[in-house]
Amino acid sequence: MPPTPGDSRAAANAATVLRTVLAHGPVARSGISTLCGLSQAAVSRQTTGLLRSGLLRELPHPGGTSAAGRPRIPLDLHTGAVGGPLVAGLHIGVPSSHFSLVDLRGQVVAHRTFPHTGGPPTPAQLATQLRRFLHEHGHTTHGPTPPGPTGPPTTPAANAPHRPLLGVGAALGGWIRPAEGTVVRHEALGWHDRPLAAELSAALGLPVHLDNHARAIARAEMLFGHPSARRSIVHLFIGNVVDAAFGIEGTVHQGPGSAAGDVAHLPVPGSTARCACGRTGCLQATASDTALGAEAVRLGIVPEPAIGLVVDAAAAGDPRADLLLRERARAVGRAAALLLDVFNPAVLLVSELSSILHEGYLAEIREAATAQSHVCDDPARIIGPHAGPAVLTQASATVLLGPLFQDPATAPSTAPSLAPAPTGPPRSAPADPPGIAPHTPTLR
Repeated sequence: MPPTPGDSRAAANAATVLRTVLAHGPVARSGISTLCGLSQAAVSRQTTGLLRSGLLRELPHPGGTSAAGRPRIPLDLHTGAVGGPLVAGLHIGVPSSHFSLVDLRGQVVAHRTFPHTGGPPTPAQLATQLRRFLHEHGHTTHGPTPPGPTGPPTTPAANAPHRPLLGVGAALGGWIRPAEGTVVRHEALGWHDRPLAAELSAALGLPVHLDNHARAIARAEMLFGHPSARRSIVHLFIGNVVDAAFGIEGTVHQGPGSAAGDVAHLPVPGSTARCACGRTGCLQATASDTALGAEAVRLGIVPEPAIGLVVDAAAAGDPRADLLLRERARAVGRAAALLLDVFNPAVLLVSELSSILHEGYLAEIREAATAQSHVCDDPARIIGPHAGPAVLTQASATVLLGPLFQDPATAPSTAPSLAPAPTGPPRSAPADPPGIAPHTPTLR
């Protein structure tokens, strides 16, 4: 049987099995035991529960029926197009938000961008748009079916496969208290002490987990990305807001009041940019998308302060845009060097749009960081997100997936309708329906 909440040993064993399959699957039960150090009896108990909950599935044995019995049947996370659980992701940015559906391996199977027109969105507007997105992909939520883009109610795809929805992971910048589901402070959106998780959950009829996007991206990298990130990671997020996160041995540090990661006023060596706080050289004033966009407009590079336009101008051959992005990359590298020296992590992850899209800007960050750092002379320790441009859509869903991999017993309570795991071969995820185009979300 699946472990029940509060059964700490069973929950820890189940989490160990689930994460072992995540890292090494498909893998037989006997292989799981060898890899994670649990007895075969303990692995058998936990895999039985995880199969019943729909988080694992059995795959056909490569050589047909196994003479040695079930221990050699490969197991994998249940990511099948029929019955494989999904998590909805919601990233709330300043100019736009991003919706996604993500499977247990962190693969984004559907996504959409929701531009914010007329100012910051309300939680009710976000819930309405997310509900429509989910409905179009065959997931029924609480409340009336929202209107489609042209007015009439939307209709789910006739062939949409049944994939249980575990809930919603939501991420945004600023000061977030995950345990309370509260936005303590997000100046750009004008939110203070907002019980956002409860508001979204009430509107959608789904469990909603909330966290800061820098912590969410760090957790996604530890779960699905660079293997060394599971040992220790520092993440530096550069967007309209500037945040950081630190994780060690699979756990992201939050600190008292969940206030860890505020690096907006970290001093950047060599910067003379004036900050609203009254000082000069703060990271937010030096390297944020807001600061870069304003400078690009002042120089006549772009007509409006949008980071995507600056990146596009550089890609089109504008040397002024390229120089501006390289200068920012070097400033980010100098700030990263400070974090490297303080934490000395196995990897330092940088989420910054130009370096995600173009390797040359990541090289600038690496060169500046290693030149400034006193403890790191290996540029390979500085990485970009493994998910690339899909980093925000994956990471928001990881706000819910992270706790699930820490305690799989939470899955049945969030998905009581999980279907039995099929025993057929894995199937690829369905293609996005018309109107869901590939996206390059900006880091906001």
